[in-house]
Amino acid sequence: MNGILLASLVIGITGLLIGLILGVAGKKFAVEVDERVLFIRDELPGNNCGGCGYAGCDALAEAIVKGEAPVNACPVGGAPVASAIGNIMGTAAEAGERRVAFVKCNGTCDKTSVKYNYYGIHDCKKLALIPGEGDKSCYYGCMGYGSCVRACAFDAIHIVNGIALVDKEKCVACGKCVAECPKHLIEIIPYEAKHIVQCNSKDKGKDVKAACEVGCIGCGICVKQCEFDAVTVENNLAYIDQSKCTKCGKCAQKCPSKIIL
Repeated sequence: MNGILLASLVIGITGLLIGLILGVAGKKFAVEVDERVLFIRDELPGNNCGGCGYAGCDALAEAIVKGEAPVNACPVGGAPVASAIGNIMGTAAEAGERRVAFVKCNGTCDKTSVKYNYYGIHDCKKLALIPGEGDKSCYYGCMGYGSCVRACAFDAIHIVNGIALVDKEKCVACGKCVAECPKHLIEIIPYEAKHIVQCNSKDKGKDVKAACEVGCIGCGICVKQCEFDAVTVENNLAYIDQSKCTKCGKCAQKCPSKIIL
Protein backbone atom coordinates (compact mmCIF):
# COMPACT_ATOMS: atom_id res chain seq x y z
CA MET A 1 0.00 0.00 0.00
CA ASN A 2 2.81 2.37 0.87
CA GLY A 3 4.48 1.58 -2.49
CA ILE A 4 1.33 2.55 -4.44
CA LEU A 5 0.99 5.82 -2.53
CA LEU A 6 4.66 6.64 -3.10
CA ALA A 7 4.41 5.91 -6.85
CA SER A 8 1.29 8.08 -7.11
CA LEU A 9 3.05 10.90 -5.26
CA VAL A 10 6.12 10.69 -7.51
CA ILE A 11 3.95 10.73 -10.67
CA GLY A 12 1.92 13.66 -9.36
CA ILE A 13 4.99 15.71 -8.46
CA THR A 14 6.64 14.87 -11.79
CA GLY A 15 3.52 15.94 -13.71
CA LEU A 16 3.35 19.18 -11.74
CA LEU A 17 7.01 19.98 -12.45
CA ILE A 18 6.60 19.23 -16.18
CA GLY A 19 3.51 21.43 -16.32
CA LEU A 20 5.36 24.31 -14.63
CA ILE A 21 8.35 23.94 -16.98
CA LEU A 22 6.11 23.91 -20.06
CA GLY A 23 4.17 26.93 -18.78
CA VAL A 24 7.35 28.94 -18.23
CA ALA A 25 8.79 27.86 -21.59
CA GLY A 26 5.55 28.76 -23.36
CA LYS A 27 5.67 32.29 -21.98
CA LYS A 28 9.40 32.72 -22.53
CA PHE A 29 9.44 31.51 -26.14
CA ALA A 30 5.99 32.73 -27.18
CA VAL A 31 5.87 34.33 -30.64
CA GLU A 32 4.17 37.70 -30.65
CA VAL A 33 1.22 37.74 -33.07
CA ASP A 34 -0.16 41.02 -34.33
CA GLU A 35 -3.86 40.87 -33.51
CA ARG A 36 -4.60 42.46 -36.88
CA VAL A 37 -3.52 39.20 -38.53
CA LEU A 38 -6.28 37.39 -36.66
CA PHE A 39 -8.87 40.04 -37.51
CA ILE A 40 -7.91 40.01 -41.19
CA ARG A 41 -7.96 36.22 -41.26
CA ASP A 42 -11.53 36.30 -39.98
CA GLU A 43 -12.52 38.58 -42.87
CA LEU A 44 -10.90 36.44 -45.58
CA PRO A 45 -13.21 33.81 -47.16
CA GLY A 46 -11.01 30.84 -46.25
CA ASN A 47 -10.90 29.24 -49.71
CA ASN A 48 -7.09 29.00 -49.57
CA CYS A 49 -7.15 29.04 -53.38
CA GLY A 50 -3.79 30.75 -53.85
CA GLY A 51 -5.25 33.29 -56.26
CA CYS A 52 -3.68 36.10 -54.24
CA GLY A 53 -0.21 34.70 -54.86
CA TYR A 54 0.25 33.38 -51.31
CA ALA A 55 0.03 29.87 -49.92
CA GLY A 56 -3.34 30.50 -48.29
CA CYS A 57 -5.48 32.95 -46.32
CA ASP A 58 -3.20 32.80 -43.26
CA ALA A 59 -0.16 33.70 -45.34
CA LEU A 60 -2.05 36.53 -47.06
CA ALA A 61 -3.21 37.97 -43.73
CA GLU A 62 0.39 38.09 -42.49
CA ALA A 63 1.58 39.64 -45.76
CA ILE A 64 -1.06 42.39 -45.56
CA VAL A 65 -0.08 43.29 -41.99
CA LYS A 66 3.60 43.37 -43.00
CA GLY A 67 2.79 45.67 -45.91
CA GLU A 68 3.85 43.07 -48.46
CA ALA A 69 0.37 42.75 -49.99
CA PRO A 70 -2.40 45.30 -50.62
CA VAL A 71 -5.65 45.15 -48.68
CA ASN A 72 -7.49 44.21 -51.88
CA ALA A 73 -5.25 41.24 -52.68
CA CYS A 74 -7.97 38.60 -52.21
CA PRO A 75 -9.67 37.93 -55.58
CA VAL A 76 -12.41 35.83 -54.00
CA GLY A 77 -13.57 38.34 -51.39
CA GLY A 78 -13.66 41.26 -53.80
CA ALA A 79 -14.57 44.80 -52.78
CA PRO A 80 -16.50 43.97 -49.55
CA VAL A 81 -13.58 42.02 -48.06
CA ALA A 82 -11.08 44.64 -49.24
CA SER A 83 -13.12 47.35 -47.54
CA ALA A 84 -13.29 45.40 -44.27
CA ILE A 85 -9.54 44.73 -44.30
CA GLY A 86 -8.90 48.38 -45.16
CA ASN A 87 -10.80 49.38 -42.02
CA ILE A 88 -8.65 47.02 -39.94
CA MET A 89 -5.45 48.40 -41.45
CA GLY A 90 -6.64 52.00 -41.26
CA THR A 91 -6.32 52.60 -44.97
CA ALA A 92 -8.68 53.05 -47.88
CA ALA A 93 -9.15 50.06 -50.13
CA GLU A 94 -8.51 51.02 -53.74
CA ALA A 95 -10.88 49.50 -56.26
CA GLY A 96 -8.94 46.69 -57.90
CA GLU A 97 -9.52 45.74 -61.52
CA ARG A 98 -11.70 42.66 -61.73
CA ARG A 99 -10.10 39.83 -63.66
CA VAL A 100 -11.37 36.54 -65.03
CA ALA A 101 -10.03 33.42 -66.70
CA PHE A 102 -10.24 33.07 -70.47
CA VAL A 103 -9.85 29.92 -72.60
CA LYS A 104 -7.89 30.57 -75.80
CA CYS A 105 -9.71 28.05 -77.96
CA ASN A 106 -12.89 28.13 -80.04
CA GLY A 107 -12.48 24.68 -81.57
CA THR A 108 -15.89 23.29 -80.70
CA CYS A 109 -17.00 19.85 -81.87
CA ASP A 110 -18.55 21.28 -85.05
CA LYS A 111 -15.46 23.29 -85.99
CA THR A 112 -12.57 20.91 -85.43
CA SER A 113 -11.88 17.30 -86.39
CA VAL A 114 -10.57 14.33 -84.42
CA LYS A 115 -7.72 11.94 -85.20
CA TYR A 116 -9.12 8.93 -83.36
CA ASN A 117 -11.78 7.93 -80.85
CA TYR A 118 -10.64 8.15 -77.26
CA TYR A 119 -12.29 5.96 -74.60
CA GLY A 120 -9.90 6.47 -71.69
CA ILE A 121 -10.10 8.43 -68.46
CA HIS A 122 -11.67 11.86 -68.84
CA ASP A 123 -8.68 13.84 -67.63
CA CYS A 124 -6.71 16.26 -69.79
CA LYS A 125 -3.42 15.69 -67.99
CA LYS A 126 -3.61 11.94 -68.56
CA LEU A 127 -4.72 12.40 -72.17
CA ALA A 128 -1.71 14.66 -72.75
CA LEU A 129 0.57 11.67 -72.06
CA ILE A 130 -0.66 9.57 -74.97
CA PRO A 131 0.67 9.92 -78.57
CA GLY A 132 -0.50 13.12 -80.23
CA GLU A 133 -1.47 14.60 -76.85
CA GLY A 134 -5.19 14.29 -77.41
CA ASP A 135 -7.71 13.09 -79.94
CA LYS A 136 -8.34 16.43 -81.65
CA SER A 137 -6.55 17.34 -84.87
CA CYS A 138 -5.35 20.63 -83.40
CA TYR A 139 -2.37 19.92 -81.19
CA TYR A 140 -2.77 23.25 -79.37
CA GLY A 141 -6.53 23.19 -78.76
CA CYS A 142 -8.72 22.44 -75.76
CA MET A 143 -9.02 18.69 -75.14
CA GLY A 144 -12.39 19.10 -73.50
CA TYR A 145 -12.00 16.48 -70.79
CA GLY A 146 -12.51 18.77 -67.82
CA SER A 147 -9.37 18.91 -65.69
CA CYS A 148 -9.97 22.64 -65.35
CA VAL A 149 -13.60 22.03 -64.37
CA ARG A 150 -12.60 19.79 -61.49
CA ALA A 151 -9.95 22.28 -60.35
CA CYS A 152 -12.45 25.14 -60.05
CA ALA A 153 -13.96 25.54 -56.59
CA PHE A 154 -16.46 28.15 -57.77
CA ASP A 155 -18.33 26.25 -60.52
CA ALA A 156 -17.14 28.90 -62.97
CA ILE A 157 -15.91 26.70 -65.83
CA HIS A 158 -17.67 23.98 -67.78
CA ILE A 159 -17.22 21.92 -70.91
CA VAL A 160 -19.61 23.16 -73.60
CA ASN A 161 -19.63 21.58 -77.07
CA GLY A 162 -16.20 20.07 -76.56
CA ILE A 163 -14.28 23.02 -75.12
CA ALA A 164 -13.94 24.71 -71.73
CA LEU A 165 -16.04 27.83 -71.26
CA VAL A 166 -15.67 30.30 -68.37
CA ASP A 167 -18.65 31.91 -66.64
CA LYS A 168 -17.33 35.44 -66.10
CA GLU A 169 -19.85 36.19 -63.38
CA LYS A 170 -18.71 33.29 -61.21
CA CYS A 171 -14.97 33.40 -61.93
CA VAL A 172 -12.78 34.95 -59.22
CA ALA A 173 -9.48 34.65 -61.13
CA CYS A 174 -7.93 32.32 -58.56
CA GLY A 175 -5.79 30.77 -61.32
CA LYS A 176 -6.30 27.10 -60.44
CA CYS A 177 -7.63 26.31 -63.89
CA VAL A 178 -4.60 28.03 -65.42
CA ALA A 179 -2.25 25.76 -63.50
CA GLU A 180 -4.28 22.65 -64.31
CA CYS A 181 -4.46 23.00 -68.12
CA PRO A 182 -1.67 20.93 -69.75
CA LYS A 183 -2.01 22.92 -72.98
CA HIS A 184 -1.55 26.28 -71.22
CA LEU A 185 -4.72 27.50 -72.89
CA ILE A 186 -6.12 29.55 -70.04
CA GLU A 187 -4.97 33.01 -69.05
CA ILE A 188 -6.22 35.67 -66.64
CA ILE A 189 -7.50 38.80 -68.38
CA PRO A 190 -9.39 41.96 -67.36
CA TYR A 191 -13.13 41.42 -66.90
CA GLU A 192 -13.78 44.38 -69.20
CA ALA A 193 -11.61 43.04 -72.05
CA LYS A 194 -13.64 43.20 -75.27
CA HIS A 195 -11.27 41.81 -77.86
CA ILE A 196 -9.32 38.62 -77.26
CA VAL A 197 -7.84 36.09 -79.67
CA GLN A 198 -9.60 32.81 -78.99
CA CYS A 199 -6.90 30.57 -80.41
CA ASN A 200 -3.59 29.13 -79.27
CA SER A 201 -2.29 27.43 -82.41
CA LYS A 202 1.29 28.13 -83.48
CA ASP A 203 0.93 26.30 -86.80
CA LYS A 204 1.01 28.00 -90.18
CA GLY A 205 -2.27 29.05 -91.74
CA LYS A 206 -2.72 26.03 -94.03
CA ASP A 207 -2.15 23.56 -91.21
CA VAL A 208 -4.43 25.51 -88.88
CA LYS A 209 -7.32 25.40 -91.33
CA ALA A 210 -6.80 21.69 -91.90
CA ALA A 211 -7.36 21.08 -88.20
CA CYS A 212 -9.90 23.79 -87.25
CA GLU A 213 -12.26 26.05 -89.16
CA VAL A 214 -11.80 29.00 -86.81
CA GLY A 215 -8.10 29.01 -85.97
CA CYS A 216 -5.81 32.03 -86.21
CA ILE A 217 -3.81 31.87 -89.46
CA GLY A 218 -1.33 34.56 -88.43
CA CYS A 219 -2.11 36.71 -91.48
CA GLY A 220 -1.35 40.00 -89.69
CA ILE A 221 -4.41 41.88 -90.94
CA CYS A 222 -5.35 42.65 -87.34
CA VAL A 223 -1.92 44.20 -86.77
CA LYS A 224 -2.38 46.55 -89.73
CA GLN A 225 -5.82 47.59 -88.51
CA CYS A 226 -4.71 48.56 -85.00
CA GLU A 227 -3.68 52.19 -84.63
CA PHE A 228 -2.49 51.76 -81.07
CA ASP A 229 0.18 49.06 -81.43
CA ALA A 230 -1.93 46.72 -79.30
CA VAL A 231 -1.89 43.73 -81.67
CA THR A 232 1.14 41.65 -82.56
CA VAL A 233 1.71 38.35 -84.33
CA GLU A 234 4.33 35.98 -82.99
CA ASN A 235 4.83 32.33 -83.96
CA ASN A 236 1.89 32.59 -86.38
CA LEU A 237 -0.48 33.65 -83.60
CA ALA A 238 -2.07 37.06 -82.97
CA TYR A 239 -1.99 38.50 -79.48
CA ILE A 240 -3.76 41.59 -78.10
CA ASP A 241 -2.13 43.63 -75.34
CA GLN A 242 -5.09 44.56 -73.14
CA SER A 243 -3.19 47.46 -71.58
CA LYS A 244 -3.01 49.12 -75.02
CA CYS A 245 -6.33 48.01 -76.47
CA THR A 246 -8.91 50.82 -76.80
CA LYS A 247 -11.75 48.44 -77.71
CA CYS A 248 -12.25 50.08 -81.11
CA GLY A 249 -13.02 46.69 -82.65
CA LYS A 250 -11.26 47.20 -85.99
CA CYS A 251 -9.14 44.08 -85.56
CA ALA A 252 -12.22 41.93 -84.95
CA GLN A 253 -14.08 43.40 -87.92
CA LYS A 254 -11.30 42.58 -90.38
CA CYS A 255 -10.21 39.19 -89.00
CA PRO A 256 -10.84 36.65 -91.81
CA SER A 257 -11.16 33.78 -89.34
CA LYS A 258 -13.46 35.73 -87.01
CA ILE A 259 -11.36 34.44 -84.11
CA ILE A 260 -11.16 37.77 -82.25
CA LEU A 261 -14.04 38.03 -79.81
